[in-house]
Amino acid sequence: MADTVTTETPIDRGLEQFRKNGLVKGAQAPKASEIDLATFDITDPEFWRQEIYWDYFARMRKEAPVLYTPESPYGPYWNVTTYKDIMTVDTSHGVFSSEGGITVVDQDEDFQLPMFIAMDPPKHDLQRKTVQSIVGPENLKSFEALIRSRTTTLFDNLPVGETFDWVDKVSIELTTMMLATLFDFPFEDRRKLTRWSDVATGRNNPDIVTSEEQWRGELLECLGYFTKLWNERVNVEPRGDLISMLAHGEHTRNMTPQEYLGNLILLIVGGNDTTRNSMTGGIYAMMNKWPDQWEKLKADRSLLPSAVSEFIRWQTPLAHMRRTALQDFELNGQTIRKGDKVLMWYASGNRDETQYTRPNDLWIERPMVRRHLSFGFGIHRCVGNRLAELQLQILWEEILNRFDHIEVLAEPERIPSAFVKGYASMPVRLHPKK
Repeated sequence: MADTVTTETPIDRGLEQFRKNGLVKGAQAPKASEIDLATFDITDPEFWRQEIYWDYFARMRKEAPVLYTPESPYGPYWNVTTYKDIMTVDTSHGVFSSEGGITVVDQDEDFQLPMFIAMDPPKHDLQRKTVQSIVGPENLKSFEALIRSRTTTLFDNLPVGETFDWVDKVSIELTTMMLATLFDFPFEDRRKLTRWSDVATGRNNPDIVTSEEQWRGELLECLGYFTKLWNERVNVEPRGDLISMLAHGEHTRNMTPQEYLGNLILLIVGGNDTTRNSMTGGIYAMMNKWPDQWEKLKADRSLLPSAVSEFIRWQTPLAHMRRTALQDFELNGQTIRKGDKVLMWYASGNRDETQYTRPNDLWIERPMVRRHLSFGFGIHRCVGNRLAELQLQILWEEILNRFDHIEVLAEPERIPSAFVKGYASMPVRLHPKK
């Protein structure tokens, strides 16, 4: 019998390498039509660094909207990618539990960090209620003047006509100042909050965390700093900041250190990463990709509330939320078994062609624009959603007051994370009104 000659191309070898070990940093990913959905793992961080997941999600929504991934660095999980199916999971907390974790990454048995978003009722409801008044209507009114003052002062000091990093100078700074206010955190140390947020969500990001020891060590540093603040406030009359609320709350004052740290991480990440990435994503989309929408907004400021909601939908700052099935459940023709891990891909649901016209475009006049998934739905809907919208509203009001446009000078550097869908840096130049 004659020998069979097999000609293997570099693309074939690259695809095989991808299937075995994931995508190498900077490497070209296979096309959506080439992947094997039966083994596909969309949590590969390089997809998110390069922002090359949209075609994969589109194929999943069309061919396998509830798709099982049998192997990943985080174990097997289900992908839920359509708007309708995500809503089913998100609003069925009696079937799909948050207990134990809200991301694809499981917590370590010896380093559990309970937090109320990763709890089920009744404990979830009681702990959430302890802190939710800080973003109630009355407090939002008092925050408005403070946010505007800080925003105008920051803009007064930005370099005009020079290149700078929008992420660092604007998005991080504004959100971290607000977060420091919510905690009544020492203002001079506020960038510690940014660092702890990055570390908490960057466990698998080698740009942030280089070892398990470092990751745990920095989170324990966070706990130590906040324990000192707890001890200062637990022995005085209750105040209106988050630490005081937790220290005096009936259902939080006896938390274990691990539970305290878990809730701190939740509040830090929730108050920091999500808003800051929407602040950056809005600039990138409006100024760089759809400048016609910027012209529309300049011509009609009444469109700004709609634009803010559209920024949040288009950016989708948290790509997924995880649930765990409490019982067998039939979802869109697939049987999810008790104990299975289920990922609701908000990033995909917010681009669902069956729900949105022009889903991939930024469209500030979008009908029913607030009907997006970025804040979640059901009992775990983002507690600070109105504060996030207020911060974005004021940011864009001041942009409209001052600038003809903001030039995005290069593609932003994105975070290699399948959870926080965000930006590490974005160079810009300001062009003031004439």
